[in-house]
Amino acid sequence: MTECALRTIGEIGIDGGVSPPDLERLDRAWRCLSAVRRVECALDHLPGRHVLSSSFGMQAAVMLHLVTQVEPRIPVIFVDTGYHFDETYRFVDSLCDRLDLNLHVARAEISPAWQEVRHGRRWERGREALESYNRQTKVEPMQRALEVLDAGTWFSGLRRSQAGTRAGIGFVTRQWRRVKVHPIADWDDREVHRYLTRHRLPYHPLRAQGYLSIGDRHSTRSIHEVDDEEKLRFFGLMRECGLHEAG
Repeated sequence: MTECALRTIGEIGIDGGVSPPDLERLDRAWRCLSAVRRVECALDHLPGRHVLSSSFGMQAAVMLHLVTQVEPRIPVIFVDTGYHFDETYRFVDSLCDRLDLNLHVARAEISPAWQEVRHGRRWERGREALESYNRQTKVEPMQRALEVLDAGTWFSGLRRSQAGTRAGIGFVTRQWRRVKVHPIADWDDREVHRYLTRHRLPYHPLRAQGYLSIGDRHSTRSIHEVDDEEKLRFFGLMRECGLHEAG
């Protein structure tokens, strides 16, 4: 680990109460570290129980491999909306077997079928209804999972190059009163591809069919179905589902 990172950690004296200025200083220090060193640093010095979230999307194998090579039994949270592609569920099973993941599945308290009886197909009724659907099926289950696991630090695979909404993401931030770590925030698609190739890890199987970003089957489109990449998810109404917004 580089001297700049060690000195900053020592000065901050992280003990579970991490202030925004502390995080800003740590974020600056992490610029000179590799992704794996950022993971090691977070595991050694950031507060509480550590967890990793994964959507098991296009490039999910990178973060799942990167973090579990350092901390094999870290809890991995997967939010199951009940509407994932069949290929996604198979991808989850495949990576769990290959990487021996400690998987924790989070679901809404009300089943997808019951939600449709009560609210209809909310993803077809505009932005406000779609936000309500995302909140009930994704955000609330994730928040409950973090509480149940007593998470203090949460790893995520967000990258700045993924979307304009993520262009300013830091290596270490706060969300929902927890420290959130993005070890590969500065990676581009070429670095992701090199990592997958080096470790013989797979992309999501739907990549071969032209899917660039993968979520629920009812609101995900392949590049062959749209005239604008902004419409690949959520019909172009939004880019984020709420799981990764600051708060």
